[in-house]
Amino acid sequence: MPTSRARGQYAKGAERREQIIQTATDVFATEGFEGTALKRVAELVGVKEATLFHYFKGKQELLTAVLAERDRRSLALGGESEVGLALMPGIAERNEREPGLTTLYAVASATANDPGHDSHAYFKDRYETVIRDVAADIERRQKAGEVRTDVDAVMLARLTVAAFDGLQLQWLYDKSVDMAQGLTQLVDVLLAPTHPTE
Repeated sequence: MPTSRARGQYAKGAERREQIIQTATDVFATEGFEGTALKRVAELVGVKEATLFHYFKGKQELLTAVLAERDRRSLALGGESEVGLALMPGIAERNEREPGLTTLYAVASATANDPGHDSHAYFKDRYETVIRDVAADIERRQKAGEVRTDVDAVMLARLTVAAFDGLQLQWLYDKSVDMAQGLTQLVDVLLAPTHPTE
């Protein structure tokens, strides 16, 4: 059995790891994740830059932990336990205020499709969870007559998530793109219930 000292060291290590994740998420949000960002995180945490990686396998594991924290904050923002249509415009607005994290997401998601990539499991699980949650929300709305029923809920969820990611990528190149408005219009127009012609 671990000694009380070992348990204390483990608890301290877990606490420091969490402090690094929280600090890195805040720094990356506005300053990006390249260049001097890691040095800035280390300064704020009170350690040397090399010490950051005593708590992670490497830079990619830290970046993945930051993305997971970004997801947790997104849900907390709307006071929800899962992603749904109503939460998406608010998340888009938050992403516009945190360009560094939005860029990190885009870069990591574009390279993590290789099963050997350190972030592969995170993105695979994330897409499965988001599609499942959005599809469940759409299915509830279909039963309530709020969303079209001529397209499967899972496919509508995939199209909605694809639109979100696509709008976000466009926004990275053109800040005049309004992600939140685009998602709202997607729900209001493309997902609107179909009415038979009279």
